[in-house]
Amino acid sequence: MNGITKLQPGEQVDQYLLIKEAKKGVTTVGKPFMSLILQDRSGDIEAKLWDTNEEHENLYRAQVIVKVGGEIHDYRGKNQLRVKQIRPAREEEGVQISDLLPTSAVPKEQLFEELTQYFFQIQNPNISRITRNLTKKYQDQILIYPAATKNHHDYASGLLDHVVSMLKLSEAICDLYPTLNRDLLYAGVILHDIGKVIELSGPVGTMYTVEGNLLGHISIMVNEIGQAANELKIEGEEVMLLKHLVLSHHGKEEWGSPKKPMIQEAEILHYIDNIDAKMNMLTRALDKTKPGEFTERLFPLDNRSFYKPTI
Repeated sequence: MNGITKLQPGEQVDQYLLIKEAKKGVTTVGKPFMSLILQDRSGDIEAKLWDTNEEHENLYRAQVIVKVGGEIHDYRGKNQLRVKQIRPAREEEGVQISDLLPTSAVPKEQLFEELTQYFFQIQNPNISRITRNLTKKYQDQILIYPAATKNHHDYASGLLDHVVSMLKLSEAICDLYPTLNRDLLYAGVILHDIGKVIELSGPVGTMYTVEGNLLGHISIMVNEIGQAANELKIEGEEVMLLKHLVLSHHGKEEWGSPKKPMIQEAEILHYIDNIDAKMNMLTRALDKTKPGEFTERLFPLDNRSFYKPTI
């Protein structure tokens, strides 16, 4: 069975899918409908249920497995699933949520082993102790959490996948530009998104938590760095610099950073974060596109479609 994101417009669907997100709405003529985001291991797709009522809203909630019949169609340059039949999966059918969760291509244990190798390259004891402390504190969540609810690394272990890719990029960039402080950059990469394990609800039906909505992962992590430094009785410039790396990694105030980067490692951290997020989106979009055709429109990339060359 082809993954839902690998199917082309006109192809038929008859498979189990997990409801990742369910929202109700009203049409321009006042009729209720539901927007569903459905997923399997290949990724997710949007579907609409028309003329819905309260019973549908109770049946089709996030984290419910459904058996869906229908076909793929193109809606404004993006694939959608036109639903013809839908019902909740039955227990005796034996389908598990874990069967339908997208996950990192590399096993999480291997990714975590790769991450821990970078600790040995961090020479500064204060930076090393704070980074190790927070990684150990949230290790269980780091192993399984996504990096986002949508767009980039939005799958189980996506956060870890993102961090390990960024560490590899950092290593290559530090080799090229030796004025960069490896300790700061590696620690910034490892710590910059750990706040997402508090900001997000987890790998299944990922949503923002109350803390996520009210505080956001950047503020959460700045507090965590301060707490870790206090517990470890660490003072000094390192604590301030680690906080600055987290505070500025989105690059600009309008992109959610309380501060713009003001040390070179923070500037590079922002670029590396952006490169890895964009490449993850492009790789996944091109993976489901035939050579000689264009990807669907990618909203975070200025709503552009990208061509997949035949060469």
